Amino acid sequence: MKYSALNLVRNAFSHNRNWKEAWRSPEPKKEYDVIIVGGGGHGLATAYYLAREHNVGNIAVLEKGWIGGGNTGRNTTIVRSNYLWTEASLLYEKSMQLWEGLSQDLNYNVMFSQRGVYNLGHTLQDMRDIERRVNANRLNGIDAEVVTAKQIKKDIPLINTSPDARYPILGASLQPRAGVARHDAVAWGFARAADQLGVDIIEQCEVTGVNRNGSTVTGVETTRGTIKAKKVGVVVAGNASVVASMAGLRLPIESHPLQAYVSEPLKPVLDTVVMSNAVHGYVSQSDKGELVIGAGIDAYNGYGQRGSFSTIEHAMQAILELFPMFSRVRMLRMWGGIVDVCPDACPIISKTPVDGLYFNCGWGTGGFKATPGSGWVFAHTIAEDRPHELNQPFNLQRFETGALIDEHGAAAVAH
Repeated sequence: MKYSALNLVRNAFSHNRNWKEAWRSPEPKKEYDVIIVGGGGHGLATAYYLAREHNVGNIAVLEKGWIGGGNTGRNTTIVRSNYLWTEASLLYEKSMQLWEGLSQDLNYNVMFSQRGVYNLGHTLQDMRDIERRVNANRLNGIDAEVVTAKQIKKDIPLINTSPDARYPILGASLQPRAGVARHDAVAWGFARAADQLGVDIIEQCEVTGVNRNGSTVTGVETTRGTIKAKKVGVVVAGNASVVASMAGLRLPIESHPLQAYVSEPLKPVLDTVVMSNAVHGYVSQSDKGELVIGAGIDAYNGYGQRGSFSTIEHAMQAILELFPMFSRVRMLRMWGGIVDVCPDACPIISKTPVDGLYFNCGWGTGGFKATPGSGWVFAHTIAEDRPHELNQPFNLQRFETGALIDEHGAAAVAH
């Protein structure tokens, strides 16, 4: 205890001068075996698993801003795997399994809290859909159960289960293993672990062009010069279509602003996550005491990290339907991210018609929960030049063949 106290005092007066950097800031090399474009959670996870699982030794992660400054740091941190269709549920369940050991794996506390996620039902059709999804989850070995309004009220005393509510709660699905994680800690943990395996993490390095020799990728143009590479993996969230156009590709995605906000800190009042499609909102409480609230995407297309106040106002109305007591709580701050949405509300994790060029995008509002699983399968796809069986269904060709995986109902209230 005495040693810890002395360390605390010494570091307090050192202005962090004695602190070791979590990862290096190297100058970019002229050539790499693999370049990952995008320094968010998915990109960093891809680089980490490429180095650890596939022994790829010459990797760079290029980030136009700072690590975790995009969607990774602009989300509501929910982690779950209770999707409807087998293809999606197995991919998210792989991610859930990685989440459960991620802090130990990275030797970094990502603050993963398995506090459960409730998806509320307000109509008879809601409950039929909930029972269908719960049964589908169980068939795939994923924990899920149907709970009654009485059970919900017992577990969440603050929630309004009155039959006189505008949208009375009839029941819900519950995934007990689901929960939340600390978004920036996830980015930092993957960055430090990747750096320790020799990955070059290069911030303030925006990609401005994708170089090709015929149908083969040869590298990228950046604000810090030309960088050659045998393989390029693109994981840039809402800007995927922009980078794809640099390579002469057109992706079937739309980009939208997605907003969220937090309240002033409160004492612990909500120890789980509550989501409702009908009232169109979801809420949890952070470890700092803030209520973390989100809802739907703004309807218009755009690349701005901001949105319309009407969307926030609608989200507030939704949450107050469920928790009237929160009407006395003040909003602290709000923010927006950019989400890219595919027609079937499922991602693209795929090779492209350009040899050596791979895209991981189109996650919509479900990207954060998939972070480790997405990186794990994308690393396999890049290293082996073929998809893993878990991401085989999420190829680009499905939009030509019609083999879509429609997850609009289970993806989130934001779709």
